[in-house]
Amino acid sequence: MQNFFLPVLISLSVGILLIVLLTAKYRVPAFFALLISSFVVGMGVQLPVGEVVTAVKDGFGNIMKAIGLIIVFGTTLGVVLEHTGSTQVMADYILKKVGEKRAPLAMNLTGLLVGLPIFCDSGYIVLSGLNNSLAKRTGIPIAIMAASLATGLYSIHCLIPPHPGAAAAAGMMGVDFGRLILTGLGIAIPAALAGYCWANWAGKKNPVFLKEDSAGATKTVATPRIFNAFLPVLVPVILIAFRSFLSFENSGSGWRAVFFNLGDPVIALAIGILLAFLAKPSQSKTEMASSQRWNRTEISGLLQDSAEKAGGILVIIGAGGAFGAVLAATHLGEQLSASMPLGRMGIFFPFLLTFVLKTAQGSSTVAIITAASIIHPLLPALGLATENGQLLCVLSMGAGSMMISHANDAYFWVVAKFSGLDMKTMLRVYTVGSVIMGMVSFGLVCFLKLIVYS
Repeated sequence: MQNFFLPVLISLSVGILLIVLLTAKYRVPAFFALLISSFVVGMGVQLPVGEVVTAVKDGFGNIMKAIGLIIVFGTTLGVVLEHTGSTQVMADYILKKVGEKRAPLAMNLTGLLVGLPIFCDSGYIVLSGLNNSLAKRTGIPIAIMAASLATGLYSIHCLIPPHPGAAAAAGMMGVDFGRLILTGLGIAIPAALAGYCWANWAGKKNPVFLKEDSAGATKTVATPRIFNAFLPVLVPVILIAFRSFLSFENSGSGWRAVFFNLGDPVIALAIGILLAFLAKPSQSKTEMASSQRWNRTEISGLLQDSAEKAGGILVIIGAGGAFGAVLAATHLGEQLSASMPLGRMGIFFPFLLTFVLKTAQGSSTVAIITAASIIHPLLPALGLATENGQLLCVLSMGAGSMMISHANDAYFWVVAKFSGLDMKTMLRVYTVGSVIMGMVSFGLVCFLKLIVYS
């Protein structure tokens, strides 16, 4: 067994390096990079080709079974909310309540809420118009406004399902989605506020102001009512969270059983989608007869768009599951636990591994999925093979996936492009902010480990 440790370690190292090189340097899609690495690791430890192929198939299928529909429905919900203008309504409402004088805080909070169903890059693109307009109107430096919105969206993206990284890690570790959402929000909110505080301080050192455009009136588009806009986001979160409480008791029958089933993430997200479709406004019979009524072509287009977006994510997650299955077939956990003092590292190891992967190749999703594949067989050795330990492990990886967002991260360039910020400013304001967010998040995970889940 000990003689087998060195080939396993070398193969794993080569596999990780290959993922980083293929995705970061050669721009190979993450799906193929993970798949290639699966075979490299498997062949490196001299597993039979047939066994490697079987592990790849099983790993791909098992992760799809666990979270495939969640990813599809979560993506669909985000697309429909964006199309109906619900995200804009939520942003306007929060801004009205917080006030224009605190516009950066308002956009940070908006990012937190809108980011629940929408991926961070899509969310930033959707809200960038409002963000830039506020920067012009209030005279607040655009660096402050951009980083405040970006960090709010980013904290949710890295920690909360149905975002693909967190969802995939939860599926691999067997973590309850309701508990992950509730605990993750307790970490994501302080992390987002830490990002806002840094943006507010660092952005003042880069006083780039946008001037308000006087030409042209903004086109008025019918938008949902406030209640209808918020409902598709809040209802699924409440149902999933409520299910986690019921799971600790006997769900029994009657209303308990009904709410327990409604809280299944797939059903809860499906309800959210229906509510999002119902949120489309109608102001008059004339409008209902024309542009304000749903038609088959419009619905078909939205569903097609959702399926295409989800498809790209699903294949990456599936490849991550395949990579994990191959690692499990090598008995990685037994090898490392027998040769290295992993128990002393605990939740620091998932954080560190994800941090290194994120910084090296840029994608938070790929970093979490890859790290989860490696760490899953190591849970007993790390002392995290309990229900609470698995939860903290996922959150620790989420914290690591925040660090460090820089030039190899697509989201970095989305923020830069839509806010008009140069790379130097982005590194000072946003990138440093991502490091602070990651450290705050991991600090809170450590607090939970020591105080709450000790």
